[in-house]
Amino acid sequence: MTDALTLTPIQRVNGSVTLPGSKSMTNRALLLAAVAQGETLVTNILFSDDTQRMLDALTQLGVRVDIDRDQRQCQVLGKAGPFPADSETRALHLGNAGTVLRPLTAMLALTPGDFVIDGDHYMRERPIGPLTDALQALNVSSVYLGVPGYPPLQLRGGNLKGGALTLDGRLSSQYLTALLLSLPMGTLPSTIDIDGELVSKPYIDMTLAMMSAFGVQASHTDYQRFYLSGNQRYQSPGHFMVEGDASTASYFLAAAAICGDVTVHGVGRTSLQGDVAFAEVVRAMGAKVDCQDASIRVQSSGELRGIDADLNHIPDAAMTVAILALFAEGPTTIRNIYNWRIKETDRMTAMATELQRVGATVTTTRDSITITPPKTLLPASIETYGDHRMAMCFSLVALGGTQVTINDPSVTSKTFPDYFKVFESICER
Repeated sequence: MTDALTLTPIQRVNGSVTLPGSKSMTNRALLLAAVAQGETLVTNILFSDDTQRMLDALTQLGVRVDIDRDQRQCQVLGKAGPFPADSETRALHLGNAGTVLRPLTAMLALTPGDFVIDGDHYMRERPIGPLTDALQALNVSSVYLGVPGYPPLQLRGGNLKGGALTLDGRLSSQYLTALLLSLPMGTLPSTIDIDGELVSKPYIDMTLAMMSAFGVQASHTDYQRFYLSGNQRYQSPGHFMVEGDASTASYFLAAAAICGDVTVHGVGRTSLQGDVAFAEVVRAMGAKVDCQDASIRVQSSGELRGIDADLNHIPDAAMTVAILALFAEGPTTIRNIYNWRIKETDRMTAMATELQRVGATVTTTRDSITITPPKTLLPASIETYGDHRMAMCFSLVALGGTQVTINDPSVTSKTFPDYFKVFESICER
């Protein structure tokens, strides 16, 4: 793909889209299959930069993974416990994949040996401190090799037994997911007390449901204290099917809400993913929504209205709401999204900057953004900041009667390498 992609004005969207597999579910399923007893066939896998990082890391750690790209599936031969020990220091380079680096760090705390855990320059700006501090409280030692609190770090694995700890829940649910996945394999029972309000609760629900599918149980009291018994072992369910990616669905559903009629297949009422709640936000803004068990249809009503909403539970899809704000009557305020600031990039700053570039009036606070749409959208060249969601979000600007240029469009390879091809398939000009 070229360094920039210009989308000419789109009249409307129409059709259906079968979603690629969920990144979050793919990487959780691969990791659980790797430490489970037995072989697991993981189907409807997303093959992207982030999931390739997990596949490469598991192979490096001695897990046999047979990949079938044509069928979008992997056969994983589990280790029936932690990864095998090695006397050599193992260096893992995990790109900008938070769904790999955070859970894998906690899982490696169970594995005897030394590990250097690193990512690209964007990942080196994403904090890991809350997780390593929690592990340190359970006698797992680590040393930062660069900026304290951020990758790269050197971890000494093999000492994670379990116990009681406190975790700041306000920054990222990935730290908690990492601990939930690994602690049941320790020898001691564990409790995790959450300091502050836990962000992205639906992602924790997904983690717990997937753990249960692999035979391990955990419980919680109102998301404030989590309980895990020790000496549990993951068991292969034999087959695990990954759902379509609900975050990715948001771009197609938003396009339909602006101007068109689109059905996405692969997510719906029965989905484990929290981002299906985006459909309800679209409904609140005025679009027509029909949600079935495994599909969602959105039709434009011809008019969208601005909203004031707490979208802490769907921070990724909240970016798409910010784009919908450009097409709504009146201002839109999105609240309780502080963790935008520590995602793939500082999304609060990135979104504000690029929304202003297309003509919007934007104000931000520490954890909110307010967008007042312009009378007419301006043609613009959009910076993507190495963030796949910036590229996909701003493609929707072309529905506003103006062309838009997306710089570095290949960043979509993180979760959806074919995004622009699929998006074009529903566009009418």
